[in-house]
Amino acid sequence: MSASQTEQRRGGFKLTQENIVFFIALLLFIGFSVLLPGFFDTSNLLSLVQNVAILGILGIGMGIVVIGRGIDLAMVATMALSTAWTVALINRGFGTGEAIGLGLAFAAAVGIIMGVLVAYVEIPAIFATLAMSTVIYGFGRLALVDLDVIYLPDNAIWLRSISNSFLGVPLPVIWFSVLAILAYLFLRFTKWGRYFYAIGDNRAAARITGIPVRPMTVIQYLISSIIAFGAGLITASLLASVNIRVAQSTMVYDVILVVVLGGIGLSGGKGGVRNILVGTILIGILLNGMTILDMPFTMQNIVKGTVLLIAIIVDSLANPRDEQTAQQGDI
Repeated sequence: MSASQTEQRRGGFKLTQENIVFFIALLLFIGFSVLLPGFFDTSNLLSLVQNVAILGILGIGMGIVVIGRGIDLAMVATMALSTAWTVALINRGFGTGEAIGLGLAFAAAVGIIMGVLVAYVEIPAIFATLAMSTVIYGFGRLALVDLDVIYLPDNAIWLRSISNSFLGVPLPVIWFSVLAILAYLFLRFTKWGRYFYAIGDNRAAARITGIPVRPMTVIQYLISSIIAFGAGLITASLLASVNIRVAQSTMVYDVILVVVLGGIGLSGGKGGVRNILVGTILIGILLNGMTILDMPFTMQNIVKGTVLLIAIIVDSLANPRDEQTAQQGDI
């Protein structure tokens, strides 16, 4: 039976990983609201949407790289150290704008270096970015900041204000929404966005058609690093501090989980912002519920891994790959 026939038998509804994940997120939200005391409290929901916004912003940056068949394991390290240096500079007397400019330049430099390593030196992305994550943390700890936790000074009024509320809506949610719209428009309606999909789908074919594969790969990592810096600024504003130990946490795997769970395959060339949104919602709800349950860290990892595995299995059963699709995008 063809895919179109299957879809017609379902009344025009196409069962995809994205739809499955959204349904699971809805069930979790309803279940947690009924079963977990405090989950549906206004304060907890406010915390949930703020945390989801940060995770979603990082997910958009990661998604852009994954669509081009890459991965950025240095994203959280870039976020932590570039933001920590920015706050440290403000504490040393630099103007807020000047400090942010230097932090942005540092994040951009990291992105360019990673892009060059992947595109021109041809080091596999997983190894290049993993090594860069360690280098960023070590260099930042040695040369940029001398404390694990850097506190935002009281005079950084503008930076503190970017996590306030607007008409009752937390600004981090608004920043996430704006970035999601811009990323959607960029990926779907710009030449560079189409290049990313073409590179992820078939790198060799993209090169033959005249797409500048190497420069576009560098741009992907540059965009990812800049987005990571933006997420870091918002986090610093929310917490009034930056903890660089997050660079050595498992947060980057939460970001990857958001992207892959939402339906952007690591083989590249498919998916979009909508997939990141549903993945972000599910992981945000799941993490919040496990926090309320005071679940041990190891058990949280088991739960997250199990949810990812179930989603992939269900999607594989609902959308079996035929011989033609099985030859596309495998790694």
